[in-house]
Amino acid sequence: MRVIITGGTGQIGRALAAALTAAGYAVIVLSRNPDRAERLPTGAQAVRWDGRTAEGWGALADGALAIVNLAGENLAGSGFLPARWTAERKQRIRESRLAAGRAVVQAVTAAQVKPRVVIQASGIGHYGHRGDEVVTEATAPGADFLAELTVAWEASTADVVALGVRHVSIRTGVVLSPHEGALARLLLPYRLFLGGPIGDGRQWLSWIHPADEVAAIRFLLEHPTAAGPFNLCAPEPLTNARFGHIIGRVLGRPSWLPVPAFALRLALGEVAAIVLEGQRALPQRLLDLGFRFRFPDAESALRDLLAR
Repeated sequence: MRVIITGGTGQIGRALAAALTAAGYAVIVLSRNPDRAERLPTGAQAVRWDGRTAEGWGALADGALAIVNLAGENLAGSGFLPARWTAERKQRIRESRLAAGRAVVQAVTAAQVKPRVVIQASGIGHYGHRGDEVVTEATAPGADFLAELTVAWEASTADVVALGVRHVSIRTGVVLSPHEGALARLLLPYRLFLGGPIGDGRQWLSWIHPADEVAAIRFLLEHPTAAGPFNLCAPEPLTNARFGHIIGRVLGRPSWLPVPAFALRLALGEVAAIVLEGQRALPQRLLDLGFRFRFPDAESALRDLLAR
């Protein structure tokens, strides 16, 4: 049972590759630099690709069980502070996603025995800024940069449906990791006794523990009737202020010093919307299919992650 993962050297891809190899799947990770894919789990195979075409790997799609397309330039950049969204960087972010999607469709089209499913990465930014509105997979997309990006990203591989291949879009919330991403950036001020709400603290945060992210992807891969969009986030979204209060309690630190919204907008520009705006998303379709979260509440998730 072969599973191909694009973007497999990122946070989610590495964890997914480890879980699938442990479960007995033959995992192929596509990488621009396969010789540097030293963080892949034992048993996973790294194969070179250019990020734009099926050249050099497309034949692996023939008879594969699944392609999980996670490829795309990081929205926040690679540094500790998020990188600004210049017009040039927005174009790179968009093209990195759409080019990878076109490559997946190219590989599926050429396969004599089609993969059973293509799982396409996306994000809950799909819904735009909604205030206190509860959003589910039935909610219409927003109209900002992130929303328009996810619409195009999901559509980049949707043509496989006409080829008889099941298509799943995973709209992922903030994946919690103390070592990288949003949580790592949030933890530092708390550890320095400088933690507090960002802006007014009322914006919603839809989050997910990495173990549940991986389990949900595997659940959707193995569930033969799962198709269409799924929100991958815990069933307990929280306001930024409440989430920060829980971080403080878990770390034994105060949560009192707010970060002014104007300062973030001045420092980060448009990318500040990632933390100053949010979505109150529920994983309705996952719950309807019977998926059970191991970490449904933020305190249990943070205690597990920060105890390691």
